[in-house]
Formats: sequence, structure tokens, C-alpha cells
Amino acid sequence: MIVVVLHEPQELVNIAHVVRALKNFGLRDLRLVDPREYDASRIAGIAHQTQDVLARVARFEGLPDALADCVHVVGFTARGRTAKRNLQRPREAAGEILGQADAGPTALLFGREDKGLPNEALDLCHRVVTIPTNPAYPSLNLAHAVVLMLYELAVTRGDESRPFKAPRREGPPATAGDLERLFADVEAALRVIEFFKTRQAEGVMRTVREVIHRTPLDEREAKLARAMAIEVVKYGERLARSRVHVDR
Repeated sequence: MIVVVLHEPQELVNIAHVVRALKNFGLRDLRLVDPREYDASRIAGIAHQTQDVLARVARFEGLPDALADCVHVVGFTARGRTAKRNLQRPREAAGEILGQADAGPTALLFGREDKGLPNEALDLCHRVVTIPTNPAYPSLNLAHAVVLMLYELAVTRGDESRPFKAPRREGPPATAGDLERLFADVEAALRVIEFFKTRQAEGVMRTVREVIHRTPLDEREAKLARAMAIEVVKYGERLARSRVHVDR
């Protein structure tokens, strides 16, 4: 089990964004240590549809109590420290975090927005992670730091290999006949708008063919493209019958 622990968070909106991040990445456990303010109803108004995460939020007065049951604690800091620490980068840490989470609660510990984690808090950590950022401006927003680490965990556990959601309507591939009808209608539309006035029709249509062949269309897409070309032709015919002059 992976738990996110926020040590003395100062801004309610950051708590809300962390709650949303937990929901996004399929985690449910958030522990707050002495937050400056906490209002579940206001957080729900910012992080919509996260009631299941909010129902499990636990609050603690002291950090040792919040970490007491954890078998592995990873602290996050943007500042270099003079004390020797077991330092890691997020991607390196992700594999170990997932492995430790099988053994028991594993904490991702983040400090307050203005000061980060004090050395006393880092003393409780098995590992200290520093996210590589611009050395001249290293401090990330609290919620951004949480999101970045949760993303690295998702990648490491293989979430990137999940297939994309299938389209609502999957059409069969367009046939050669479908495409030839499309090319004929496109050429007719281009002639109506006098596109070939200063261009060679054969060369233009060869390029159109190459573009379409490079992006395989399904049957539905080919029909839609044909319908657009046919409407251009019909519009040109209506203009011709009305004898309205159109400047181009």
C-alpha cells in the first residue's frame, strides 16, 4: 500500500489537487500532518468525484504517528542538504517504492509549501528523492511534485502498456474503390473553386493521393471526406445558377 503524507500543508487548494492526483492514479490513502486548514466539503468542490479518497483522509498531530506503521518512507526535497542522505531520483525510486509497498504501507512524504521538509522529518526517511529541476529555481508546487512521482510510479508498474480506449464506432478500412471515388470527388471540388487555374491537376492529385495513402482512412472517414467534396461541388453549382459573382 502506498500512502501520500503531507507534512503541515498550508494551502487547502494544494490538498485538493493532491486528492485529485490520488484519484487520477488509482491511490486512495492520504495522511495530513497538522494542516493549517482542512474542509472536506471545499476540497470536494475543487477535486470533483473524489469522495472515496476524501472518506479515507487521515489527520495526525505529529509526523511520527503518521509514519508509525510504514515499512518504507521516502521524503521529497528540492534543496541540497549538508547531511548525508540516501538520495534517489524519482524514476530510480519508483521501482523500490512499488516493491516495498507489497510488504506494507510505504509513505511518500512531502513538506509544507514554503519550507519543505525539515531535517528532523528527513531523519525519519529511508530514502530522499530530489526531482531534477532548474537549479536556479528548484522548488516545485506541492501538488505538481506529487503528480510527478505518482506518474513515475504508474509508468514503472506498467500503466503505459494499457491499450487506448477503442473508438465508439470502429469502421472497416476504406477499399480501393472507396478511395478512387473520393479522389474523383476531391478533383471535381478543386475544379469548381478553380484551384487548378495556376497548378497542374495531375501533380496536385498525385500529392493528394500520397497524403491519403499515408493516413489510412476507414470507410466512414472516406465517406465523410467525399461528402465534404460533394458539398463544395453543389455549392458551386448553386452559385452558378444564381449568377452571383464571387471574388477570390
